[in-house]
Amino acid sequence: MKAIIVLSMILALGGCGEWGEWVVVRLFYREAFLPAEQVRKELSYWTGPDEDQRKHRLDFYLPKEKGWPVLVFVHGGAWKSGDKSLKFGDADPYGNIGRFYAARGIGVAVINYRLQPTVTWHDQLKDVARALAWVHERANDFGGDGRMLFLFGHSSGAQLAARAGLDRQLLREFGLSPKAICGIISVSGAPFDIADKKTYQLGTDPARYEKPFRGGDDGDRWKREASSVDLVTPSAPPFLLLHGRWEPKGLQRQNELMYQALNKAGVPARWVVAPWEGHFLIVAALSHPSRMASAAILDFIRTTKCS
Repeated sequence: MKAIIVLSMILALGGCGEWGEWVVVRLFYREAFLPAEQVRKELSYWTGPDEDQRKHRLDFYLPKEKGWPVLVFVHGGAWKSGDKSLKFGDADPYGNIGRFYAARGIGVAVINYRLQPTVTWHDQLKDVARALAWVHERANDFGGDGRMLFLFGHSSGAQLAARAGLDRQLLREFGLSPKAICGIISVSGAPFDIADKKTYQLGTDPARYEKPFRGGDDGDRWKREASSVDLVTPSAPPFLLLHGRWEPKGLQRQNELMYQALNKAGVPARWVVAPWEGHFLIVAALSHPSRMASAAILDFIRTTKCS
């Protein structure tokens, strides 16, 4: 256990280095099995004037049974990198998430979306909403239940999932009722309240959020516009906020703020802190059969009532 703690601390302090990510996967990754015939790769979820033939794609992992709930997973990468087909050697952590939950009766759509600086964060939100609408409309065709839809993301992907899932106007733009989302699962997500001064006092570099979100705004309006806490209402879907004990203090603060906002609005919310994980180790834990992270997600899905 001491070795796990030391490694987690190194990764939390060292950032998203390729070496650190490789170590996490090799030491803590557990391959999940799903028959190849239960996987549909490179499905197009959007066609239109701004279609991206590589990024407007998703991989769908299908349970064998019928009538299953669906997770729509949004990968991380600081809004500027990442891909659903991410691999480290022979390990594919995002695909493994798909296989792990599908083998347990939960469908998973692992999506790509366009990246900055080619597009803005507003465009990225649209891509998440587009994928969500596609899955909602077509889940039944694959044997799922489009009424049991969960948004699920890690790191910047968790920020996009939360921000898109709470944006009623955005959802309506793509034909979705806010009630179409059964729950939102945020793993190591931030930021939720960009204007919070204490987050920066705890060590978060302001440029970390300014660069992806400011755009051409010469004032502070962007801070409120990009923050999810301002979109929380009593009708918001239930939330699971999940992060590791060894996450940066500023990120932990952001999750505390989101949890407080949800509680104040009376929204069912759980805040779970995994004891051994840091920001990248937790990715492997999401599909590890004996980690707290996967157990919390499975319990949240199985106990959340969908309307």
